[in-house]
Amino acid sequence: MGPYHKTSDLPDTLAIFPLPGALVFPRWDLPLNIFEPRYLNMIDDAMAGARLIGMIQTTGGPRAHPDIARAGCAARITRYSETGDGRYLITLTGICRFAVREELAVTSPYRQVVPDWAPFAADLHAAPDTGLPDRADLVRALRSYTAAQGLQADWTAVEDAPMETLVHALAAGCPFELLEKQALLEAVTLAERARVLISLLEIGGSGPVPGPMQ
Repeated sequence: MGPYHKTSDLPDTLAIFPLPGALVFPRWDLPLNIFEPRYLNMIDDAMAGARLIGMIQTTGGPRAHPDIARAGCAARITRYSETGDGRYLITLTGICRFAVREELAVTSPYRQVVPDWAPFAADLHAAPDTGLPDRADLVRALRSYTAAQGLQADWTAVEDAPMETLVHALAAGCPFELLEKQALLEAVTLAERARVLISLLEIGGSGPVPGPMQ
């Protein structure tokens, strides 16, 4: 994962990949198919350096230079392969979230920011499992949500996965609105993110399902 034990181990500038709806969290993997020339260039540069890029959602504006959210997550390229037609297939593993202190005026084809790591310094350490909501509450909300939205879920994995893995899988994978996904990303602690997730699932499922799990 790299020698990232404190925020001073992280870079002062960060190349960003603005992409709506795509979330990466600390210790969570995100596979990506890279084909735009500017992002192929970004991956080349990252691979020649610290292998870090920042994933960040867009919030509107022109397609060529959209507005970006106020916070994203830096991730390390942990898998990399090239295809015969010039694409890169990569996997990013989340390292630490960041607030955008400022965007830099750069000559590179991709955008770069000055990240503020301080608000999310705890990301560099394993998330405590204290204060987490009951898994049963999350499962009930998810059952309601999947039924209302016509979605399927791997219920064995839902029951067995570590809570951090489960929360991040649902936060990244459920078809929430961009602002809802950003709220999940910016939730400071895992416990807070789990509570936001349950609320969003309940809203999408028209309220929690009463009674025990089936």
